[in-house]
Amino acid sequence: MIVVMKVHSSQDEIHGVVKRIEELGLKGHISQGVEHTVIGVVGQIFAELRDRLELLPGVEEVITVTKPYKLSSREFHPQNTIVKVNNLAIGSDEIIIMAGPCAVESEDQLLVTAQAVKAAGAHILRGGAFKPSTSPYHFRGLGEEGLKLLARAREETGLPVITEVMTPTDVELVASYADILQIGARNMQNFTLLDEVGKINKPVMLKRGLSSTIQEWLLAAEYILTQGNEQVVLCERGIRTFETYTRNTMDISAIPIIKKVSHLPIIADPSHGTGKWYLVAPLALAALAAGADGLMIEVHPNPDLALKDGAQSLTFDNFQRLTFQLMRLAEATGRRLAIPSTKVRA
Repeated sequence: MIVVMKVHSSQDEIHGVVKRIEELGLKGHISQGVEHTVIGVVGQIFAELRDRLELLPGVEEVITVTKPYKLSSREFHPQNTIVKVNNLAIGSDEIIIMAGPCAVESEDQLLVTAQAVKAAGAHILRGGAFKPSTSPYHFRGLGEEGLKLLARAREETGLPVITEVMTPTDVELVASYADILQIGARNMQNFTLLDEVGKINKPVMLKRGLSSTIQEWLLAAEYILTQGNEQVVLCERGIRTFETYTRNTMDISAIPIIKKVSHLPIIADPSHGTGKWYLVAPLALAALAAGADGLMIEVHPNPDLALKDGAQSLTFDNFQRLTFQLMRLAEATGRRLAIPSTKVRA
């Protein structure tokens, strides 16, 4: 349910509505628009609620939200959400590129890659310190040592860092190193973890689950939003279908669908979406053409020797060629790549 306030409603009237909502055992989330302020009502809605709220001072109308997800819906929040990371704005007209190795393997591997992707135009450094693996015998990351290496790479390049958090107990640790916390596909419905990242004041990137519907994906985002963290970015990374030629089936249609039904920014991960390095560039370009706010690309100095996902990782040269193509396509669609950060932290 959404409470639409009158154009000239006062702050006292707005807070009065929120107070009344909370007195009824519900939560009220304020969204300031250009003309109207709307208040999203979250909780167990009862039949008489609409009539009660319409009587309050400053209320213009009360609208029932038809979708099961509320805070992530465009009905509740008509304007696009823009997530700020340093001088970057994810969800604006500027396209953001996240790039780096699937897993942090060593200091040399990470620092060389960080310098290379920055030189090619990347804006954010990706790298996994904690890695989920289908097999317990595969490389599972360096843990906190990997986080320390990511922090060092940030110091040397000025690139913000995104890395995955896998358990609720690790949220505080990962947040102390990372600029963006990633929730991987396998954890999209780890609701305890979603609650925990919803309590922190840092951006969260939520990947689509292995076989999840768009509605399930947005309901997962709802868990984070209801805890108070509005800095949520969605990531389409392919879903599991009957097709076995590619690692996953990249759902390009999810990008314009999300743009229609949700205000949250969305980026695409064609590396996981295809599992094959030679398909990364075509799908990256397709995602950008479909309206993606950014891309996440896996890059490795020597993919043949990578401990994780070498088959889907680009070499430095291939990544540089891709960023040039992305720049040209962005211009053709009336957008542009964001200006990479030149600041190196002291």
